[in-house]
Amino acid sequence: MIDPDEIRRLLADTESDRVERTVSTTNTDKFGQAICAFANDLPNHQKPGYLIVGAKDDGSLAGIDITDQLLQNLAGIRTDGNIIPPPALSVQKVSFADGDVAVVEVHPHHLPPVRYKQQVWVRNGPRKATAGEAEERILNEKRSHFARSFDTLPCRGSALTDLSQAFFKTTYLPLAITDEELAANGRQLAEQMASLKFYDLTADCPTHVGLLTFGNNPLYFLAGAYIQYVQFSGDSLSSDVVNEVQFSGPLITLLHELDAFVKTQIIHQRPVAGSYLREQQLYDYPYIAVRETLMNAVLHRDYQSNAPIRFYQFNDRIEIQNPGGLFGAARPENFPRVNDYRNPALAEVMKVTGYVNRFSRGISRIQTALVSNRSPEATFEKEQPTYFGVTIYRHLEYENADFLQ
Repeated sequence: MIDPDEIRRLLADTESDRVERTVSTTNTDKFGQAICAFANDLPNHQKPGYLIVGAKDDGSLAGIDITDQLLQNLAGIRTDGNIIPPPALSVQKVSFADGDVAVVEVHPHHLPPVRYKQQVWVRNGPRKATAGEAEERILNEKRSHFARSFDTLPCRGSALTDLSQAFFKTTYLPLAITDEELAANGRQLAEQMASLKFYDLTADCPTHVGLLTFGNNPLYFLAGAYIQYVQFSGDSLSSDVVNEVQFSGPLITLLHELDAFVKTQIIHQRPVAGSYLREQQLYDYPYIAVRETLMNAVLHRDYQSNAPIRFYQFNDRIEIQNPGGLFGAARPENFPRVNDYRNPALAEVMKVTGYVNRFSRGISRIQTALVSNRSPEATFEKEQPTYFGVTIYRHLEYENADFLQ
């Protein structure tokens, strides 16, 4: 809960680096940059920073009308995909005798550097700017000290040569940082990778997410980092196996191969009679539903497990199961309203490469695609502590629909 007394004190302190004041209600870039800078917490206050909308630079209130829509827009910045990894924040309207303000409370992220639109923003005193090389190094060292998620921990025994440097330089780096940064970048390869969480400078070795994304042989270090596809002839595991494929290798290529496989081998469509003089496409499984389920499995799985992601296709359904149950704040009773990330650095990779567009939207996209196709809604196995499962059912009328010839 945001403390109004603390907000009033910060409004009066015009030299504080824990507050950004603005009278604008529409400058989304300014909001995003401020949130990014507070999440990076360069001064290491280990306290929240505050974006206060409706306050002037001198701390006085501007008398702006704080609407519900404004509060929703501010809260949506966390999940719109422009800030990665997403920070923890809360949004609240705070009322004073001389006016109202909207306050965004941003907690320091334990996995800096945090980027807004590919740039690292920091605060040093009242100044806000993009981070320089020395400032990014400080943030990298903070992450090495405070890292708690498995994907950002160093993989002891691995080396820089275990990563595909060509993939990183030509495929990922241009997507992850701006052209201006690339042009001015004089850092060593290990420092570039460390800035994007793929290398740990303190341990002098790649992180787990670095090996997952660019590893020459990820399975050597992470035995369960593959997807097992099996097609059965019937509706049970005892049915004959029709086809079996294993997807492995660096995620940068695995996800591309998996996406192509779903489009060409899993999804079938036919035109059916619609309204007068119109036809529509009917799918046995909508592409978006299958793709989103697989991307969620890759993103949220427990990579410390030696078990693969199971991608099983039966004659009436698809079952996708990943090691690792619901994580963190997500619980069976609040699913899918509450989401949390077991692998926040991996979430950043999937956002940068375009396999995740917005955060916390996967389940709603799955169900929406199924409803639009007039398919049964997906069901979830969410009570198990060691795995999470999703079942997508084949369109009930696909075989018997009135297909157009």
